[in-house]
Amino acid sequence: MTTTTAPPAGVQPAPETPKPRRRARRTAGEGRMAALLLSPTLLVLALVILYPLLSAVHQSLYRAESGLDADGFVTDVDAFVGLANYADLFVGESGRRFLNALGNTTFFTVTTVFLETVLGLCLALAMNRAFRGRSFLRASILVPWAVPTAVSGLLWRWIFQSDGIANTLLGSEILWTAEGTASRMAVIIAEVWKTAPFIGLLVLAGMQVIPGEVYEAARIDGAGWWRQLGSITLPLVKPTLLVAVLFRMLDALRMFDLPFVLVGPGKESVETLSMLAWDESNQLRYGSASAFAVMLFLYVALVAIVFVKVLGADVTGAKELRLGSKKRAKITKSASIQKAEATR
Repeated sequence: MTTTTAPPAGVQPAPETPKPRRRARRTAGEGRMAALLLSPTLLVLALVILYPLLSAVHQSLYRAESGLDADGFVTDVDAFVGLANYADLFVGESGRRFLNALGNTTFFTVTTVFLETVLGLCLALAMNRAFRGRSFLRASILVPWAVPTAVSGLLWRWIFQSDGIANTLLGSEILWTAEGTASRMAVIIAEVWKTAPFIGLLVLAGMQVIPGEVYEAARIDGAGWWRQLGSITLPLVKPTLLVAVLFRMLDALRMFDLPFVLVGPGKESVETLSMLAWDESNQLRYGSASAFAVMLFLYVALVAIVFVKVLGADVTGAKELRLGSKKRAKITKSASIQKAEATR
C-alpha cells in the first residue's frame, strides 16, 4: 500500500513543471485570413491562365460548319465534333502542316537552347573574371536581351536583306528571308544573339556565390583552369544552369514573334506551332486553332515535367538552398584543412 507524505506545515508545495505542449494547429480564423490574402492572386491566375485554357479546350471540340436556318439562308454555326479536330492533326493537309510545325518548333528549341547554353556559359566565365572594363562588358551584354523581340526581328531583317550587311560581308547573295535552310539559319542566329545573355547572367549569378577558398585550395593542389571548371564551377552552377535552360526551352517552344517578323508568316521552313495556331485563327477556323494551341500547351507541360522530375531542375530554389549550403560548407571545410596543411 502506497502512502503519501504530506509536506511540513508552513511549506508550500513545489509547483508542477508544465509539460511542453505541441504547437497548436492553425485556427479557423488563420485559415480564413490566409485564403483572403491569397484570393486576389488566385483570382488573377484563374482569369489569365485557367479560363483561357478551359476556353481553348472547349473551343477545340467545335468546328464551324455551313448550314441552313429556318428561312433557308446559309449560316455558319459551331457544330460539336468531339475529338475530330485532334484527329485531323495527324491526317491530310492539316496533319502535314502540324507535323512540319512540330518539327520546326523542336528543331529551333533544341538548336537555339544548345547554342545559347554554350555561349551563355562562355559569357558568364568572361564576366566572372576580374579585369579592367568588366563593368562595361556586363552592361553591353545586357543590350541584346533588353531589345524587344519585334525590334530585334526588324533589325536582323535589315541585316539579312539581299543587299544587307550579311551578304556584303560574305560576298554572296543569299536569300535569308525566303524559304529554305537560309531562313532557318537567320532565325537561329537572331534568337541566339538575343537570348544567350539571359543564360549568361543567370549562370554568372550562380558563380558569384561559389566561395573563393574552393578555387584557392584547388590551385594549391595543382588543379589547372580546366580542372577547376570541370570539378568545381560546373557542378556548383548546375542547379542554376538547369533552371536557366528550362526557362529558355519553355520560351523557345512558344516562339512566334521573331520568325514572324524576320521571315514572315506562311513560310513552311520556319512555321512553328504558335504561328500555325495564329494562321488558323486568322482564317476563322477557331476549332482547329484551339486544338493546335492545346497540343502546344501539352508539349510545353511535358517538357517542364521531364526537366523537373527527371533532370532535377529546382525551379523554386528550395532544394538548391538546402543541398547547396551543405555542399558549400563541406567544400569550404575541406579547403580550410588543405590550406592549413599546406602552410605548415
